[in-house]
Amino acid sequence: MLKNLTQNIEEIMGYYIIIIISMLVSWYVSSKLKSKFEYYSNVHLRNGLSGKEVAEKMLRDNGINDVQVISVPGQLTDHYNPADKTVNLSEGVYMQRNAAAAAVAAHECGHAVQHAVGYSMLQLRSKLVPVVQISSNLMQFVLIAGIGIMAATASEQNPRGNTLVLAIGVIMFAATTLFAFITLPVEYDASNRAMKWLKDTGTVTAEEFVGVKDSLTWAARTYVVAAIGSLAQLLYWASLLLGSRRN
Repeated sequence: MLKNLTQNIEEIMGYYIIIIISMLVSWYVSSKLKSKFEYYSNVHLRNGLSGKEVAEKMLRDNGINDVQVISVPGQLTDHYNPADKTVNLSEGVYMQRNAAAAAVAAHECGHAVQHAVGYSMLQLRSKLVPVVQISSNLMQFVLIAGIGIMAATASEQNPRGNTLVLAIGVIMFAATTLFAFITLPVEYDASNRAMKWLKDTGTVTAEEFVGVKDSLTWAARTYVVAAIGSLAQLLYWASLLLGSRRN
């Protein structure tokens, strides 16, 4: 019993090591994104458009007249809300007139365009939101409980104990990992739509476009890191589950 408990504690520690590594990588990419945003915030647009005006122009050019552009508090809190059809721009984007603001505003409008044209991956992600919300809130407790139950029910006949709860936790984690990977094409597509529109319409100059592209590239990397980190954690828990079934 004590041996099994020690083994389960070691397994949980291994999981938290993966989390720490993922957090460090995520911190690095997020720091780079913030530094890029600050740098390109000093590249002022020659046309003098604010983030709000860039967003409104992109929406009009794409024939979207039922989406409102509003300001929200915080830094890098920008997002598109399909429920109430609003492009929400942070304070550092809404009124600013620089390459970073143009990049973020156009990217969020890229999501509005996806919504308007019925982009399949965005629709799929929206359908998964309720499942992912439930899984995200409960899976950590379920996984830890699964490890505890395995330790409590272990016996000579069944050294690893009951793995049902752990299996449920792994399934819940798989749902969140799937969501993270579905998010990748959604975000990259929104950025591609933004860059194409900004370039084709001449909303930004060639010099300003460099800043737009660099900013959106680092923003996309935050989603890549999140997806890879989620996959690493999923594989870890899956290996514990499959290992327990082989014993």
